[in-house]
Amino acid sequence: MALNLRRKQTECIIRLLNLNQPVNPSGTANEEVYKILIYDKFCQNILSPLIHVKDLRKHGVTLYFLIDKDRKPVHDVPAVYFVQASQVNIQRIVADASRSLYDSFHLNFSSSIPRPLLEDLASGTLNSNSLDRISKVHDQYLEFVTLEDDLFSLAQKSCYVQLNDPSAGDREIEEIVERIVSGLFCVLATLAVVPTIRCPRGGPAEMVAMALDQRLRDHLLSKNNLFTEGGVHSSFQRPILCLFDRNFELSVGIQHDFRYRPLVHDVLGLRLNRLNVQGEKGGMKSFELDSSDPFWVTNGSLEFPEVAVEIENQLNKYKKDVDEVNKRTGGSAGAESDGTDLIGNTKHLMNAVNSLPELTERKQVIDKHTNIATVLLGEIKERSLDSYAKKENDMMVRGGIDRAELLAVLKGKGTKVDKLRFAIIYLISSETINQSEVESVEAALRESEVDTTAFQYVKKIKSLNVSLASANSASRSNIVDWAEKLYGQSISAVTAGVKNLLSSDRQLVMTRTVEALMEGKPDPEIDSYLLLDPRAPKSGAGTSSSHLKGPFKEAIVFMVGGGNYVEYGSLQELAKSQQPVKHVIYGTTEILTGVEFVEQLTVLGEKMGLGSVGAPSVSH
Repeated sequence: MALNLRRKQTECIIRLLNLNQPVNPSGTANEEVYKILIYDKFCQNILSPLIHVKDLRKHGVTLYFLIDKDRKPVHDVPAVYFVQASQVNIQRIVADASRSLYDSFHLNFSSSIPRPLLEDLASGTLNSNSLDRISKVHDQYLEFVTLEDDLFSLAQKSCYVQLNDPSAGDREIEEIVERIVSGLFCVLATLAVVPTIRCPRGGPAEMVAMALDQRLRDHLLSKNNLFTEGGVHSSFQRPILCLFDRNFELSVGIQHDFRYRPLVHDVLGLRLNRLNVQGEKGGMKSFELDSSDPFWVTNGSLEFPEVAVEIENQLNKYKKDVDEVNKRTGGSAGAESDGTDLIGNTKHLMNAVNSLPELTERKQVIDKHTNIATVLLGEIKERSLDSYAKKENDMMVRGGIDRAELLAVLKGKGTKVDKLRFAIIYLISSETINQSEVESVEAALRESEVDTTAFQYVKKIKSLNVSLASANSASRSNIVDWAEKLYGQSISAVTAGVKNLLSSDRQLVMTRTVEALMEGKPDPEIDSYLLLDPRAPKSGAGTSSSHLKGPFKEAIVFMVGGGNYVEYGSLQELAKSQQPVKHVIYGTTEILTGVEFVEQLTVLGEKMGLGSVGAPSVSH
């Protein structure tokens, strides 16, 4: 049975809403209890893509509030709290209990509550004589946001900056790695699987892999471990967890893409499956794009022109079906009415009435995507986004671009950040750095008043890669020492991934690597990858027996430092193209648009004192 993260997390949330009582097959509790739901901002984001207001009503939730809002007492009603385990939240819960805001308190923490905070909760409620109001305390291990069946985010902001910050100390890096491990542990606990872990050596991905392996090993030794009821997955074929770091394939975080799902995210700012766009009659419209939208599910991976054609096809099909209904229910004009005709008409009328809701729903979906596509088309024309996507892809495949063409793009249409992204892709795709060409690129960027800090940062990393590639072994170690001091964590991953910057075809390097890891055949590209099995006895070298090398039917792919819909789409295409069809879940520390990722590169450039003096900051 395929792992379905969305369904599993939703089931956990429904159980939580029903006071952690078992629910019957219809998904509701056997005994209906009216209750109040209290959550913090983070847990609101977890709930938002999974549970709608009507679902809350179905589970007896009559009122819901943010924990930091002032609330009035509601007597004789239990309150369900779903919050992160933090000092501030514990203080608020103690204050609510001491004021007897609700009849009883059912506390659910999004991950496990640390012992010091549990002690604060106990002493706080004891001192205010409100301990008896606390019914239960649960660790829910739900600290991640599931956006689609196979897509999740830990919603941890700016991890890329924190992990690559040259001034970050070991302790800070360890804390970030610990946070990522905690989020991944929640995902695995929800799926009830202990995977085999693979990742490239060096850099943040290896640090996360080692720490997660240790966390799982420690947990498996405890009596009440969360993986005992993993059913078929606990002993049968387990999934593989492939960990990567954003530096493994930097370009994907920056490139423009011309497929529908990435375009909607990158250009219109899709967030938590919601989108606000200009309506056809002015004013903003809010749309939801998730698995309940058949058009989004079916056409998300198509190039934009194909999506426009598909909207047209759906509209024509809808009109045809409406005409068909009208024809069948209209009756023949002027004909004598006899009994059989009346019965036939009644039957047609019944069928028409039954098909109306389905037709109305189809029309709403068509109208929604027509509206979205119209707004997108306006942006594409105004910014020449089709040209950016095509030329960036050509650069990545060919390893360069004609100078005249390069400068024409930088002086042409597009926002400041579009031009900056294009210039950075030029840097990444060029096998060697042509100094005069780079200077003319910088001049063109300055002419358009673009802040070049992010460009300078990537150039610095690129020049280090070139120095490393050409240096002999003695001076090589000196460069690495110097680079490690200057760049902290990032350099080992970046230098290890020089060849990864170039992909020979449309398939992403990460996707190709995941395919090889799932096949498990000997492959020089991945043979050196770390291999960890938390269920097996520890082996010194981080590699172990051949049965762990696949082939695997299911994979969880995780990108440390920010992911995007381009990688998600690429992995879904890979899974569907396999025979038999495989299953891949994609997750990341946070889902970033190209603009947001370039902002993080800019911050790193500033931390290293690079960039244009007095230039305006990155503007959208």
